[in-house]
Amino acid sequence: MTQHSLAHWQALSEGLRPEGRAFINGCYCDALSGARFASHNPATGAQLAEVASCDEQDANLAVAHARAALPHWAGLAPAERKQVLLRFADLVEQHTEELALLETLDMGKPIVNSLEVDLPAAVRCLRWNAEAIDKVYGEIAPTAASSLGLVTREPLGVVAAIVPWNFPLMMACWKIAPALAAGNTVILKPSEKSPLSALRLAALAHDAGLPAGVLQVLPGYGHTVGKALALHMDVNALAFTGSTAVGKLLTQYAGESNMKRTFMECGGKSANIVFADAGNLDRVAQQAAQAIFYNQGEVCIAGSRLLVENAIKDELIERILHHAADWQPGNPLDPATTMGAIVDATQLDGIAGHVAAAHKQGARLRTGGEPVSINGGLYFAPTVFDNVDNSMALAREEIFGPVLAVIGFDSADEAVAIANDSPYGLAAAVWTQNLDRALTTARRLESGQVFVNNYAGGDMTVPFGGYKQSGNGRDKSLHSLAEYSQLKTTWIEFGAG
Repeated sequence: MTQHSLAHWQALSEGLRPEGRAFINGCYCDALSGARFASHNPATGAQLAEVASCDEQDANLAVAHARAALPHWAGLAPAERKQVLLRFADLVEQHTEELALLETLDMGKPIVNSLEVDLPAAVRCLRWNAEAIDKVYGEIAPTAASSLGLVTREPLGVVAAIVPWNFPLMMACWKIAPALAAGNTVILKPSEKSPLSALRLAALAHDAGLPAGVLQVLPGYGHTVGKALALHMDVNALAFTGSTAVGKLLTQYAGESNMKRTFMECGGKSANIVFADAGNLDRVAQQAAQAIFYNQGEVCIAGSRLLVENAIKDELIERILHHAADWQPGNPLDPATTMGAIVDATQLDGIAGHVAAAHKQGARLRTGGEPVSINGGLYFAPTVFDNVDNSMALAREEIFGPVLAVIGFDSADEAVAIANDSPYGLAAAVWTQNLDRALTTARRLESGQVFVNNYAGGDMTVPFGGYKQSGNGRDKSLHSLAEYSQLKTTWIEFGAG
Protein backbone atom coordinates (compact mmCIF):
# COMPACT_ATOMS: atom_id res chain seq x y z
CA MET A 1 0.00 0.00 0.00
CA THR A 2 1.33 3.43 -0.96
CA GLN A 3 2.24 5.52 2.07
CA HIS A 4 2.77 8.81 0.21
CA SER A 5 4.72 11.70 1.69
CA LEU A 6 4.10 14.16 4.48
CA ALA A 7 3.35 16.80 1.84
CA HIS A 8 0.70 14.55 0.28
CA TRP A 9 -1.14 14.07 3.56
CA GLN A 10 -0.87 17.73 4.50
CA ALA A 11 -2.33 18.76 1.15
CA LEU A 12 -5.12 16.19 1.48
CA SER A 13 -5.95 17.40 4.98
CA GLU A 14 -6.18 21.01 3.84
CA GLY A 15 -8.96 20.11 1.43
CA LEU A 16 -10.82 17.89 3.89
CA ARG A 17 -14.22 19.05 5.18
CA PRO A 18 -15.31 16.44 7.70
CA GLU A 19 -19.02 15.80 8.22
CA GLY A 20 -20.11 16.53 11.76
CA ARG A 21 -23.85 15.96 11.65
CA ALA A 22 -25.58 12.88 13.01
CA PHE A 23 -26.74 10.19 10.59
CA ILE A 24 -30.35 9.22 11.27
CA ASN A 25 -32.71 7.27 9.01
CA GLY A 26 -30.51 7.47 5.95
CA CYS A 27 -29.47 11.12 6.03
CA TYR A 28 -27.30 13.62 7.87
CA CYS A 29 -29.02 15.95 10.30
CA ASP A 30 -28.30 18.26 13.20
CA ALA A 31 -29.06 17.19 16.74
CA LEU A 32 -32.67 18.06 17.55
CA SER A 33 -31.47 20.47 20.23
CA GLY A 34 -29.08 22.13 17.80
CA ALA A 35 -26.21 21.55 20.24
CA ARG A 36 -22.71 20.97 18.91
CA PHE A 37 -19.21 20.40 20.18
CA ALA A 38 -15.85 20.98 18.55
CA SER A 39 -13.57 18.19 17.34
CA HIS A 40 -9.88 19.11 17.45
CA ASN A 41 -6.68 17.70 15.99
CA PRO A 42 -4.53 16.75 19.03
CA ALA A 43 -1.35 17.15 16.98
CA THR A 44 -1.98 20.84 16.31
CA GLY A 45 -4.97 21.99 18.33
CA ALA A 46 -6.76 23.02 15.12
CA GLN A 47 -10.52 22.58 14.98
CA LEU A 48 -11.59 19.90 12.52
CA ALA A 49 -15.37 20.16 12.67
CA GLU A 50 -18.40 21.18 14.66
CA VAL A 51 -20.09 17.92 15.65
CA ALA A 52 -23.74 17.32 16.52
CA SER A 53 -24.17 16.72 20.25
CA CYS A 54 -27.02 14.22 20.37
CA ASP A 55 -29.07 13.53 23.47
CA GLU A 56 -32.11 11.56 24.62
CA GLN A 57 -34.49 12.96 22.03
CA ASP A 58 -32.13 12.00 19.20
CA ALA A 59 -31.76 8.53 20.73
CA ASN A 60 -35.54 8.14 20.83
CA LEU A 61 -35.83 9.15 17.18
CA ALA A 62 -33.04 6.82 16.06
CA VAL A 63 -34.44 3.87 18.03
CA ALA A 64 -37.86 4.38 16.45
CA HIS A 65 -36.33 4.32 12.96
CA ALA A 66 -34.17 1.29 13.85
CA ARG A 67 -37.24 -0.56 15.11
CA ALA A 68 -39.18 0.29 11.95
CA ALA A 69 -36.33 -0.90 9.70
CA LEU A 70 -35.82 -4.17 11.58
CA PRO A 71 -38.48 -6.43 10.00
CA HIS A 72 -37.26 -5.89 6.46
CA TRP A 73 -33.53 -6.20 7.24
CA ALA A 74 -33.97 -9.21 9.53
CA GLY A 75 -36.26 -10.82 6.99
CA LEU A 76 -33.73 -10.80 4.19
CA ALA A 77 -32.00 -14.04 3.36
CA PRO A 78 -28.49 -14.13 4.89
CA ALA A 79 -27.07 -14.26 1.36
CA GLU A 80 -28.78 -10.94 0.59
CA ARG A 81 -27.39 -9.25 3.68
CA LYS A 82 -24.02 -10.69 2.73
CA GLN A 83 -24.04 -8.94 -0.63
CA VAL A 84 -24.87 -5.57 0.92
CA LEU A 85 -22.09 -5.91 3.48
CA LEU A 86 -19.59 -6.94 0.81
CA ARG A 87 -20.45 -3.79 -1.15
CA PHE A 88 -20.03 -1.85 2.08
CA ALA A 89 -16.57 -3.35 2.59
CA ASP A 90 -15.63 -2.48 -0.99
CA LEU A 91 -16.62 1.15 -0.49
CA VAL A 92 -14.64 1.38 2.75
CA GLU A 93 -11.63 -0.01 0.93
CA GLN A 94 -12.10 2.46 -1.94
CA HIS A 95 -12.12 5.33 0.57
CA THR A 96 -9.14 4.07 2.54
CA GLU A 97 -7.06 7.25 2.28
CA GLU A 98 -9.93 9.53 3.28
CA LEU A 99 -10.90 7.38 6.26
CA ALA A 100 -7.30 6.88 7.37
CA LEU A 101 -6.75 10.63 7.27
CA LEU A 102 -9.87 11.28 9.34
CA GLU A 103 -8.68 8.71 11.87
CA THR A 104 -5.25 10.27 12.19
CA LEU A 105 -6.43 13.88 12.34
CA ASP A 106 -9.16 13.12 14.86
CA MET A 107 -7.26 11.06 17.45
CA GLY A 108 -3.57 11.57 16.68
CA LYS A 109 -2.36 8.13 15.63
CA PRO A 110 0.35 7.85 12.95
CA ILE A 111 -1.01 7.85 9.41
CA VAL A 112 0.94 4.70 8.63
CA ASN A 113 -1.01 2.87 11.35
CA SER A 114 -4.36 4.16 10.14
CA LEU A 115 -3.52 3.29 6.56
CA GLU A 116 -1.83 -0.08 6.98
CA VAL A 117 -3.46 -1.50 10.12
CA ASP A 118 -6.81 0.04 11.04
CA LEU A 119 -8.39 0.36 7.60
CA PRO A 120 -7.40 -3.10 6.33
CA ALA A 121 -8.62 -4.58 9.63
CA ALA A 122 -11.97 -2.83 9.29
CA VAL A 123 -12.40 -4.09 5.73
CA ARG A 124 -11.41 -7.63 6.71
CA CYS A 125 -13.92 -7.58 9.56
CA LEU A 126 -16.78 -6.49 7.29
CA ARG A 127 -15.93 -9.09 4.65
CA TRP A 128 -15.34 -11.90 7.13
CA ASN A 129 -18.71 -11.47 8.81
CA ALA A 130 -20.46 -11.01 5.49
CA GLU A 131 -18.99 -14.24 4.16
CA ALA A 132 -19.75 -16.11 7.39
CA ILE A 133 -23.42 -15.32 7.83
CA ASP A 134 -24.83 -17.58 5.13
CA LYS A 135 -22.80 -20.47 6.49
CA VAL A 136 -24.28 -20.44 10.00
CA TYR A 137 -26.79 -23.27 10.37
CA GLY A 138 -29.53 -24.08 12.84
CA GLU A 139 -29.85 -27.42 14.59
CA ILE A 140 -32.18 -30.39 14.68
CA ALA A 141 -32.42 -31.99 18.10
CA PRO A 142 -32.14 -35.79 18.55
CA THR A 143 -35.78 -36.68 19.21
CA ALA A 144 -38.19 -39.59 18.99
CA ALA A 145 -39.67 -40.37 15.59
CA SER A 146 -42.89 -38.58 16.53
CA SER A 147 -41.23 -35.25 17.29
CA LEU A 148 -39.06 -32.68 15.57
CA GLY A 149 -37.02 -30.24 17.59
CA LEU A 150 -35.71 -27.21 15.69
CA VAL A 151 -33.13 -24.81 17.13
CA THR A 152 -32.89 -21.62 15.09
CA ARG A 153 -31.13 -18.29 15.48
CA GLU A 154 -32.92 -14.96 15.23
CA PRO A 155 -31.62 -11.38 15.46
CA LEU A 156 -31.65 -9.70 18.85
CA GLY A 157 -33.33 -6.59 17.44
CA VAL A 158 -32.00 -3.06 17.92
CA VAL A 159 -28.35 -3.00 18.99
CA ALA A 160 -26.65 0.07 20.46
CA ALA A 161 -22.87 0.02 19.96
CA ILE A 162 -20.71 2.40 21.98
CA VAL A 163 -17.11 2.43 20.82
CA PRO A 164 -13.87 4.03 22.10
CA TRP A 165 -11.63 6.73 20.71
CA ASN A 166 -8.38 4.76 20.31
CA PHE A 167 -9.34 2.61 17.30
CA PRO A 168 -12.54 4.38 16.20
CA LEU A 169 -13.17 2.77 12.82
CA MET A 170 -11.83 -0.70 13.53
CA MET A 171 -13.74 -1.04 16.80
CA ALA A 172 -16.89 0.25 15.12
CA CYS A 173 -16.60 -2.49 12.50
CA TRP A 174 -15.93 -5.12 15.17
CA LYS A 175 -19.40 -4.27 16.53
CA ILE A 176 -21.49 -3.38 13.51
CA ALA A 177 -20.28 -6.10 11.14
CA PRO A 178 -21.51 -9.14 13.13
CA ALA A 179 -24.58 -7.29 14.37
CA LEU A 180 -25.68 -6.28 10.87
CA ALA A 181 -24.78 -9.65 9.38
CA ALA A 182 -27.00 -11.38 11.95
CA GLY A 183 -29.95 -9.22 10.91
CA ASN A 184 -29.99 -6.58 13.63
CA THR A 185 -30.31 -2.84 13.18
CA VAL A 186 -27.52 -0.82 14.82
CA ILE A 187 -27.19 2.60 16.42
CA LEU A 188 -23.51 3.49 16.70
CA LYS A 189 -22.30 6.01 19.27
CA PRO A 190 -18.68 6.92 18.61
CA SER A 191 -16.56 8.57 21.27
CA GLU A 192 -16.90 12.34 21.39
CA LYS A 193 -13.10 12.41 21.13
CA SER A 194 -13.01 10.75 17.69
CA PRO A 195 -16.41 10.70 15.93
CA LEU A 196 -15.47 11.71 12.40
CA SER A 197 -14.65 8.38 10.74
CA ALA A 198 -17.84 6.79 12.07
CA LEU A 199 -19.93 9.58 10.60
CA ARG A 200 -18.31 9.08 7.19
CA LEU A 201 -18.76 5.32 7.54
CA ALA A 202 -22.54 5.72 7.84
CA ALA A 203 -22.84 7.36 4.43
CA LEU A 204 -20.75 4.64 2.82
CA ALA A 205 -23.04 2.00 4.34
CA HIS A 206 -26.05 3.81 2.91
CA ASP A 207 -24.37 4.05 -0.51
CA ALA A 208 -23.72 0.30 -0.37
CA GLY A 209 -27.45 -0.34 -0.11
CA LEU A 210 -28.04 -0.58 3.62
CA PRO A 211 -31.67 0.53 4.05
CA ALA A 212 -32.47 3.70 5.98
CA GLY A 213 -32.58 3.08 9.72
CA VAL A 214 -30.43 -0.06 9.63
CA LEU A 215 -27.21 1.75 10.61
CA GLN A 216 -27.39 5.14 12.30
CA VAL A 217 -24.65 7.17 14.00
CA LEU A 218 -25.28 9.43 16.99
CA PRO A 219 -22.26 11.48 18.08
CA GLY A 220 -22.39 12.97 21.54
CA TYR A 221 -21.40 12.42 25.13
CA GLY A 222 -21.67 9.27 27.19
CA HIS A 223 -23.71 10.91 29.95
CA THR A 224 -26.31 12.14 27.44
CA VAL A 225 -26.90 10.04 24.35
CA GLY A 226 -24.89 7.05 25.60
CA LYS A 227 -26.91 6.87 28.79
CA ALA A 228 -30.16 7.32 26.87
CA LEU A 229 -29.38 4.35 24.62
CA ALA A 230 -28.36 2.17 27.57
CA LEU A 231 -31.60 2.94 29.40
CA HIS A 232 -33.88 2.74 26.36
CA MET A 233 -36.63 0.15 26.71
CA ASP A 234 -36.64 -0.59 22.99
CA VAL A 235 -32.90 -1.27 22.62
CA ASN A 236 -32.35 -5.02 22.82
CA ALA A 237 -28.58 -5.20 23.23
CA LEU A 238 -25.70 -2.95 24.18
CA ALA A 239 -22.18 -3.58 22.89
CA PHE A 240 -19.42 -1.51 24.47
CA THR A 241 -15.67 -1.11 24.38
CA GLY A 242 -14.11 1.27 26.88
CA SER A 243 -13.19 1.67 30.52
CA THR A 244 -14.26 -0.74 33.22
CA ALA A 245 -15.90 2.06 35.21
CA VAL A 246 -18.14 3.01 32.30
CA GLY A 247 -18.80 -0.64 31.49
CA LYS A 248 -20.11 -1.18 35.02
CA LEU A 249 -22.35 1.88 34.71
CA LEU A 250 -23.79 0.72 31.39
CA THR A 251 -24.44 -2.74 32.80
CA GLN A 252 -26.33 -1.09 35.65
CA TYR A 253 -28.42 0.93 33.18
CA ALA A 254 -29.23 -2.23 31.24
CA GLY A 255 -30.50 -3.88 34.40
CA GLU A 256 -32.50 -0.84 35.42
CA SER A 257 -34.31 -0.78 32.08
CA ASN A 258 -35.27 -3.87 30.09
CA MET A 259 -32.45 -6.28 31.02
CA LYS A 260 -31.01 -5.78 27.56
CA ARG A 261 -28.07 -8.00 26.72
CA THR A 262 -24.71 -6.38 27.34
CA PHE A 263 -21.40 -7.22 25.73
CA MET A 264 -18.65 -5.39 27.62
CA GLU A 265 -15.03 -5.23 26.46
CA CYS A 266 -13.31 -3.15 29.11
CA GLY A 267 -9.95 -2.23 30.55
CA GLY A 268 -6.71 -4.13 30.88
CA LYS A 269 -3.34 -4.15 32.61
CA SER A 270 -1.71 -6.90 30.62
CA ALA A 271 1.28 -8.87 31.86
CA ASN A 272 4.02 -9.52 29.32
CA ILE A 273 6.02 -12.35 30.94
CA VAL A 274 9.60 -13.01 29.83
CA PHE A 275 11.46 -16.08 31.10
CA ALA A 276 15.24 -16.39 31.01
CA ASP A 277 15.00 -18.95 28.21
CA ALA A 278 13.03 -16.58 25.95
CA GLY A 279 15.62 -16.90 23.22
CA ASN A 280 16.40 -13.88 21.05
CA LEU A 281 16.25 -11.08 23.61
CA ASP A 282 16.54 -8.36 21.00
CA ARG A 283 13.38 -9.64 19.32
CA VAL A 284 11.67 -9.80 22.71
CA ALA A 285 12.77 -6.25 23.50
CA GLN A 286 11.56 -4.96 20.15
CA GLN A 287 8.13 -6.50 20.65
CA ALA A 288 7.95 -5.43 24.29
CA ALA A 289 8.58 -1.84 23.20
CA GLN A 290 5.97 -2.11 20.48
CA ALA A 291 3.49 -3.68 22.92
CA ILE A 292 3.49 -0.53 25.07
CA PHE A 293 4.40 2.30 22.68
CA TYR A 294 2.25 1.38 19.68
CA ASN A 295 -0.68 3.79 19.23
CA GLN A 296 0.91 5.96 21.95
CA GLY A 297 0.12 3.21 24.46
CA GLU A 298 -3.58 3.95 23.99
CA VAL A 299 -4.41 0.27 23.55
CA CYS A 300 -6.59 -1.87 25.82
CA ILE A 301 -4.25 -4.86 25.50
CA ALA A 302 -1.05 -2.83 25.80
CA GLY A 303 1.73 -4.84 27.46
CA SER A 304 1.98 -2.28 30.25
CA ARG A 305 3.37 -4.69 32.90
CA LEU A 306 6.62 -6.30 31.79
CA LEU A 307 7.41 -9.23 34.10
CA VAL A 308 11.02 -10.33 33.57
CA GLU A 309 12.96 -13.16 35.17
CA ASN A 310 15.59 -11.44 37.28
CA ALA A 311 18.47 -13.31 35.65
CA ILE A 312 17.95 -11.36 32.42
CA LYS A 313 16.09 -8.26 33.64
CA ASP A 314 18.93 -5.75 33.39
CA GLU A 315 19.95 -6.90 29.93
CA LEU A 316 16.39 -6.84 28.62
CA ILE A 317 15.73 -3.37 30.01
CA GLU A 318 18.83 -2.02 28.29
CA ARG A 319 17.63 -3.49 25.00
CA ILE A 320 14.16 -1.99 25.47
CA LEU A 321 15.69 1.42 26.18
CA HIS A 322 17.57 1.10 22.91
CA HIS A 323 14.35 0.30 21.01
CA ALA A 324 12.48 3.12 22.76
CA ALA A 325 14.56 5.50 20.66
CA ASP A 326 12.59 4.24 17.66
CA TRP A 327 9.30 5.33 19.27
CA GLN A 328 9.85 9.04 19.73
CA PRO A 329 6.68 11.06 19.06
CA GLY A 330 6.32 13.04 15.87
CA ASN A 331 3.91 14.54 13.36
CA PRO A 332 1.19 11.90 12.84
CA LEU A 333 0.93 12.82 9.14
CA ASP A 334 4.59 11.98 8.55
CA PRO A 335 4.84 8.37 7.29
CA ALA A 336 8.11 8.04 9.23
CA THR A 337 6.38 8.70 12.56
CA THR A 338 5.93 5.66 14.82
CA MET A 339 4.23 7.35 17.78
CA GLY A 340 1.75 10.17 17.36
CA ALA A 341 -0.16 12.59 19.57
CA ILE A 342 -2.14 11.86 22.75
CA VAL A 343 -5.86 12.16 22.06
CA ASP A 344 -6.56 15.20 24.25
CA ALA A 345 -5.27 17.30 27.13
CA THR A 346 -7.25 15.34 29.72
CA GLN A 347 -5.56 12.11 28.67
CA LEU A 348 -2.14 13.77 28.60
CA ASP A 349 -2.62 15.14 32.11
CA GLY A 350 -3.70 11.70 33.33
CA ILE A 351 -0.53 10.10 31.97
CA ALA A 352 1.62 12.78 33.58
CA GLY A 353 -0.22 12.26 36.88
CA HIS A 354 0.49 8.53 36.88
CA VAL A 355 4.16 9.19 36.16
CA ALA A 356 4.38 11.66 39.06
CA ALA A 357 2.72 9.15 41.39
CA ALA A 358 5.16 6.44 40.31
CA HIS A 359 8.07 8.70 41.27
CA LYS A 360 6.57 9.28 44.71
CA GLN A 361 5.98 5.57 45.27
CA GLY A 362 9.63 4.74 44.57
CA ALA A 363 9.67 3.43 41.02
CA ARG A 364 12.87 4.16 39.10
CA LEU A 365 12.52 6.15 35.88
CA ARG A 366 14.79 4.84 33.13
CA THR A 367 13.66 6.98 30.19
CA GLY A 368 11.02 9.53 29.24
CA GLY A 369 8.54 10.57 31.88
CA GLU A 370 7.43 13.91 30.49
CA PRO A 371 5.36 15.58 27.77
CA VAL A 372 7.09 16.52 24.53
CA SER A 373 6.51 19.87 22.83
CA ILE A 374 5.93 19.61 19.07
CA ASN A 375 4.14 22.45 17.26
CA GLY A 376 1.66 22.99 20.07
CA GLY A 377 0.46 19.38 19.99
CA LEU A 378 -0.15 16.87 22.78
CA TYR A 379 2.70 14.38 22.99
CA PHE A 380 4.32 12.22 25.65
CA ALA A 381 7.74 10.58 25.58
CA PRO A 382 8.06 6.77 25.64
CA THR A 383 8.53 6.01 29.32
CA VAL A 384 10.04 3.06 31.19
CA PHE A 385 10.01 2.49 34.96
CA ASP A 386 12.05 -0.16 36.77
CA ASN A 387 11.88 -1.27 40.41
CA VAL A 388 8.10 -1.43 40.22
CA ASP A 389 6.11 -3.32 42.82
CA ASN A 390 2.82 -4.84 41.71
CA SER A 391 1.02 -2.99 44.52
CA MET A 392 1.89 0.40 43.00
CA ALA A 393 -0.77 2.30 41.08
CA LEU A 394 1.57 2.17 38.08
CA ALA A 395 1.12 -1.60 37.99
CA ARG A 396 -2.58 -1.72 38.87
CA GLU A 397 -4.30 1.10 37.03
CA GLU A 398 -4.86 1.38 33.29
CA ILE A 399 -2.86 4.43 32.22
CA PHE A 400 -3.61 4.32 28.49
CA GLY A 401 -0.33 5.93 27.58
CA PRO A 402 3.25 5.00 26.61
CA VAL A 403 4.34 4.02 30.14
CA LEU A 404 5.96 0.66 30.89
CA ALA A 405 6.25 -0.85 34.38
CA VAL A 406 9.02 -3.47 34.73
CA ILE A 407 8.68 -6.05 37.50
CA GLY A 408 11.19 -8.81 38.28
CA PHE A 409 10.45 -12.42 39.29
CA ASP A 410 12.40 -15.56 40.14
CA SER A 411 10.02 -18.44 39.36
CA ALA A 412 7.05 -19.36 37.19
CA ASP A 413 4.83 -19.50 40.27
CA GLU A 414 5.83 -15.96 41.23
CA ALA A 415 5.28 -14.69 37.68
CA VAL A 416 1.81 -16.19 37.48
CA ALA A 417 0.90 -14.85 40.92
CA ILE A 418 1.95 -11.32 39.94
CA ALA A 419 0.21 -11.51 36.58
CA ASN A 420 -3.06 -12.72 38.11
CA ASP A 421 -2.92 -10.17 40.95
CA SER A 422 -4.97 -7.67 38.96
CA PRO A 423 -8.64 -6.80 38.60
CA TYR A 424 -8.18 -7.15 34.86
CA GLY A 425 -7.71 -10.16 32.62
CA LEU A 426 -7.77 -8.97 29.03
CA ALA A 427 -4.46 -10.23 27.66
CA ALA A 428 -1.08 -11.65 28.62
CA ALA A 429 2.04 -12.96 26.91
CA VAL A 430 4.59 -15.66 27.68
CA TRP A 431 8.11 -15.75 26.23
CA THR A 432 9.97 -19.05 26.59
CA GLN A 433 11.51 -21.73 24.39
CA ASN A 434 10.17 -24.43 26.73
CA LEU A 435 6.87 -25.67 25.30
CA ASP A 436 5.77 -27.27 28.57
CA ARG A 437 6.36 -24.03 30.47
CA ALA A 438 4.58 -22.02 27.77
CA LEU A 439 1.43 -24.14 27.81
CA THR A 440 1.37 -24.61 31.58
CA THR A 441 1.78 -20.89 32.21
CA ALA A 442 -0.81 -19.95 29.58
CA ARG A 443 -3.38 -22.22 31.23
CA ARG A 444 -2.72 -20.73 34.67
CA LEU A 445 -3.11 -17.12 33.55
CA GLU A 446 -6.49 -15.52 34.25
CA SER A 447 -6.71 -13.88 30.86
CA GLY A 448 -9.00 -14.05 27.86
CA GLN A 449 -6.03 -14.01 25.48
CA VAL A 450 -2.51 -15.34 25.89
CA PHE A 451 0.19 -14.75 23.31
CA VAL A 452 3.16 -17.15 23.28
CA ASN A 453 6.44 -15.83 21.85
CA ASN A 454 4.63 -12.89 20.28
CA TYR A 455 2.52 -9.98 21.42
CA ALA A 456 -1.01 -9.19 20.14
CA GLY A 457 -1.11 -12.00 17.60
CA GLY A 458 -4.40 -13.18 16.13
CA ASP A 459 -6.85 -12.57 13.31
CA MET A 460 -10.59 -12.66 12.61
CA THR A 461 -10.80 -16.39 13.31
CA VAL A 462 -10.22 -16.07 17.07
CA PRO A 463 -12.24 -14.18 19.71
CA PHE A 464 -11.04 -11.01 21.41
CA GLY A 465 -12.12 -10.38 25.00
CA GLY A 466 -11.19 -10.79 28.62
CA TYR A 467 -11.76 -12.26 32.05
CA LYS A 468 -12.69 -10.58 35.35
CA GLN A 469 -13.23 -6.82 35.14
CA SER A 470 -11.97 -6.73 31.57
CA GLY A 471 -15.51 -7.60 30.59
CA ASN A 472 -17.72 -10.37 29.26
CA GLY A 473 -18.03 -9.68 25.54
CA ARG A 474 -16.18 -11.18 22.62
CA ASP A 475 -15.29 -9.41 19.40
CA LYS A 476 -14.22 -11.21 16.22
CA SER A 477 -14.77 -14.83 15.16
CA LEU A 478 -17.96 -16.88 15.01
CA HIS A 479 -18.27 -16.43 18.78
CA SER A 480 -18.93 -12.73 18.23
CA LEU A 481 -21.40 -13.44 15.46
CA ALA A 482 -23.31 -15.78 17.79
CA GLU A 483 -23.61 -13.04 20.44
CA TYR A 484 -25.78 -10.95 18.13
CA SER A 485 -28.46 -13.60 17.74
CA GLN A 486 -30.81 -15.43 20.10
CA LEU A 487 -31.85 -19.06 20.11
CA LYS A 488 -35.41 -20.21 19.49
CA THR A 489 -36.63 -23.76 20.06
CA THR A 490 -39.56 -25.01 18.00
CA TRP A 491 -40.93 -28.38 19.12
CA ILE A 492 -43.22 -30.20 16.67
CA GLU A 493 -45.18 -33.36 17.33
CA PHE A 494 -46.75 -35.30 14.48
CA GLY A 495 -48.05 -38.71 13.49
CA ALA A 496 -50.64 -38.82 16.30
CA GLY A 497 -53.53 -38.87 13.83
